[in-house]
Amino acid sequence: MKRIGKKRVEAAVELNITAFMNLMVILVPFLLITAVFSRITVLELNLPELDAKENQQEKIKLQLELVLRNNSFDIQDANLGVIKRFPRSNEDTKWKKFTDVLVEIKTRFPDEKNITLLLEPGINYKTLITVMDHVRSAEVVQFTSVETAELFPNISIGDAPVIENTAANTASNLNKAGT
Repeated sequence: MKRIGKKRVEAAVELNITAFMNLMVILVPFLLITAVFSRITVLELNLPELDAKENQQEKIKLQLELVLRNNSFDIQDANLGVIKRFPRSNEDTKWKKFTDVLVEIKTRFPDEKNITLLLEPGINYKTLITVMDHVRSAEVVQFTSVETAELFPNISIGDAPVIENTAANTASNLNKAGT
């Protein structure tokens, strides 16, 4: 005999997601309120052209360079040489004197907006950004107020020329002078 059994019919169980939905309703606004939105600042740099030497004009004009070395900042003109040297260390940099020289150069050459930063290997990023901030603008006292003056906003970056062993050069120069 065949047994005809009753087939069990199972009713589909509904998922109760009410508690989960309540949790999402609370979490989504909380996460949106506490989210930190980052802001990225982009600095535009003007890289020197490959054929820049060929495009030089006959007229000599200021080509301001700032050489960042581990122990000094050298403000110089590419044609004339060093204008001012500022000794520095990681703890002490005389930013006021540095800015004053840049302001003086800007007053002599008001149309000049370009400067080239030449970096020695080993200059850290924080120093580079701090120098760029000081080169771009300065706070100048005008009568009774402090105003922000634009100095050299067009910044190019390159590698500093390598200085040979200065002690050996000094000794050889003294020997040449003595003979």
